[in-house]
Amino acid sequence: MSAITLNILKPSVNNLTVRVFVRAAGLDFEEIDVWGKTGEPEFLAKDPAHLTPMIEESGLPKGSLWESCAIMQYLCNTHGLAHLYPESAGRRAMVDSAMFYLIGTLYPLIARATYGALSFPQYPGEVGSSDADADAKDAAQQAAEAAIAEPLHVFHTFFMDGEPFIGGLTPCIADIRLAASLEFLRAVDYPFPVWAEAYMSAVEAAFGDAYSEPVADVRGYIDYVRSQ
Repeated sequence: MSAITLNILKPSVNNLTVRVFVRAAGLDFEEIDVWGKTGEPEFLAKDPAHLTPMIEESGLPKGSLWESCAIMQYLCNTHGLAHLYPESAGRRAMVDSAMFYLIGTLYPLIARATYGALSFPQYPGEVGSSDADADAKDAAQQAAEAAIAEPLHVFHTFFMDGEPFIGGLTPCIADIRLAASLEFLRAVDYPFPVWAEAYMSAVEAAFGDAYSEPVADVRGYIDYVRSQ
């Protein structure tokens, strides 16, 4: 039996983050696709938030853990993966800051810009989940897409600051989270700046099959919805 059970939904970039991470880290894991099962009592008993990715692991106080960044931080801490999550307090704080900035600022914009095109449900309270007319929803989508340029610029100029990755010369867990998140922007033909295209290619090249294999599920889903 594997030490880690990873519950995932294949089309999701949030799930892609941890799918890449466990492969890149060389961890012993079992991956279970829980598509259509996250609302079932058995799953909710472990994960009442019905969120994925979710890991089950014996060292966890409640036996389970969701949220991609928390999962990566936990597994880096327990397995001593300093090459993916630096040990020095200052460098680690910058990795944490990059991830929190992503999930608090950049990813909500990505979701607003892409979820409609991907046939994903919008978050409660968003225009896309309301009874607003199509023009209002389209305007909100376009505004979110336009706003992505600023946080992308922050990642490039501040967190990378002349280095190839947030992690410096080699990618860290914040790079996995950022590159995975940007994959969804292919659904709306987002005009990536040259540096971002090069960055995404560099992250994939650095991790090899650990990235290319799981990302094929996300790219395949995007290709499918674009063909409909």
